Amino acid sequence: MTSNQQADPLIGRLVDGRYRVRARIARGGMATVYVATDLRLERRIALKVMHAHLSDDSAFQSRFIQEARSAARLADPHVVNVFDQGQDGELAYLVMEYLPGITLRELLREQKRLTIAQTITIMDAVLAGLSAAHRAGIVHRDVKPENVLLAEDGRIKIGDFGLARATTANTATGQQLLGTIAYLAPELVTRGTADARSDIYALGIMLYEMLVGEQPYKGEQPMQIAFQHATESVPRPSVRNPAVPEQLDELVLWATEKSPDERPDDAQQMLERLREIERSLGVTPVAAAPRTQPMHTQADSGDLTKVMPGTTVIADPAAPAPQTIDNATILRRRASKRRARGAFLLTLVLLLAVLAGGVGWWFGSGPGSLIAVPDVKGLSFEAASAQLSEEGFTPVKAEENSIDVDAGVTIRSDPDTGERLDKGSEVTVYVSLGPASHTADALNGKTESDAREYLSGLNVNVTDDPLMLFSKADAGVVINAYVTPRAGGDAYACGDGCELLEDDTVELYVSAGAFPDVSGMSVDQAKRTLTDKKLEVTDDPQYAASEDVEKDRVIGVADRAEQGNWRPGDRVQLIISTGPPLFAVPDVSGMSRDEATSALQSADGGFNYTYTSDTGLPDSVWDLLANENTRVEAYSPKDAQRKGATITLKMTFAG
Repeated sequence: MTSNQQADPLIGRLVDGRYRVRARIARGGMATVYVATDLRLERRIALKVMHAHLSDDSAFQSRFIQEARSAARLADPHVVNVFDQGQDGELAYLVMEYLPGITLRELLREQKRLTIAQTITIMDAVLAGLSAAHRAGIVHRDVKPENVLLAEDGRIKIGDFGLARATTANTATGQQLLGTIAYLAPELVTRGTADARSDIYALGIMLYEMLVGEQPYKGEQPMQIAFQHATESVPRPSVRNPAVPEQLDELVLWATEKSPDERPDDAQQMLERLREIERSLGVTPVAAAPRTQPMHTQADSGDLTKVMPGTTVIADPAAPAPQTIDNATILRRRASKRRARGAFLLTLVLLLAVLAGGVGWWFGSGPGSLIAVPDVKGLSFEAASAQLSEEGFTPVKAEENSIDVDAGVTIRSDPDTGERLDKGSEVTVYVSLGPASHTADALNGKTESDAREYLSGLNVNVTDDPLMLFSKADAGVVINAYVTPRAGGDAYACGDGCELLEDDTVELYVSAGAFPDVSGMSVDQAKRTLTDKKLEVTDDPQYAASEDVEKDRVIGVADRAEQGNWRPGDRVQLIISTGPPLFAVPDVSGMSRDEATSALQSADGGFNYTYTSDTGLPDSVWDLLANENTRVEAYSPKDAQRKGATITLKMTFAG
């Protein structure tokens, strides 16, 4: 298992309580395919799981479910079976037939150009499967080699009906125009409409590619290729491959007519014509066989037996069976052999001459003179250059960023590994520059979703769970961010912008809103308010006196144990009021008037005072008497009092 598979969280997971995921098979733009075990039926299946970021997109969900419904309506040996479709939490999945083997695209990469027998065998099976779809009123809309599966046991099936739609719903505009551009029918480019004849056009392009080894149209931009589809006619395959019979030339031209009205009406009509060609050429689709069994023609042409690398294929059950030879035919053949015997030596000499000339052409300027591009992936440019030069190519260096390949290491070559070129041809070697560097804008002040979308555009990772902090900022707004470099090292702040590399990891700090103010609340009300904000209130509150908060009401909360903002989940300790603070009253008995009043005013309580006496004099007179003639006989109250309380002094005459 590769490191990528080990990092895939679905490996080993039990989906919907039934499907145990074993390994990843392939990954596309819409979904990833895994091999899994159906624990209920104890069989291997292929599990197609929609990418998580598309699960909320109703259009993609609809297309995903449409694939299940379209394929489930087809009961044909050349269509990949869909067994089940479901949802497990956020996972949308299809359960399909598991076909160990390769795709037609992989076979073309390996072999480049297929033999006539291989081409006919594969086209026969694909047309049979597609004709079943057309009979059911389904247009595939994405016919291409990537969607043709060649199983190890010889079966050939067409799959991926993710773009399939009923023939009555044939509009394909905007995002629905998702078929691969190289196989796009002209009407899809010019009018955005598709029907069964659009599938026929794609089959014609695929047939050309199998016979020639490359697509008929090339261009640096997709629109250049689309323009050629809309304005040019597909050339005869025999122009590039003289071995192509005229009948297959005509079949390609018929299937790729620019006007849909001039093509076969559907796959069944094209299949009928192909089987006429099979009988004419004496080529029959090869039956299922072990992987090492050869694929060959039935014609007495003397061709060498051809082996299909990596896979074998089977005949369509509906194909015409070979005819038995009657006695009249046997007699005619014997007479023909007797007549030909006299010219045998002359024919042999001519054949040897032609063979010698053919061998000279093959190795001089034909396919035999071409050289396969070696695999230089994972090498330094110097090592890759040396290997290419040794094979007779001219290496050219190019550089591009990569998060998967270390800097200085070769990523790929163009043309790719296995492509056959003339000696001396240029081969571009792409060398990794490592991850691209970006200058990130300030993240502070963005909403979390906007920050995630922005960082995704920089091809950096964002942790799933942000750090939530109470702050003065509105809830959901980023208040800081920290970058952890992909190469290791300490995290650094990026809230106000920073330099980072692709594949670095960013943790967002997001505001949870203002910390709740519980001052003046009852204890129960304060607990509910804090709990609603996902804070935990301790059972051991603090108590403190307060001038402003009445007894048994909440003054506030104790400071956070650690520095920094409060976070949801933190433990909070309440501070409860015991009422206003009390201060000791100084003992002023026996003091003179001025001594007593000074002691009361300078005390911590900053007390006020008033007079009383048993002398019968008005209380206000005591401020007018000489201090030395006054004495405090008693005072009250004597126990602790609130700040600024009034103390009553009982006055008498001194001496």
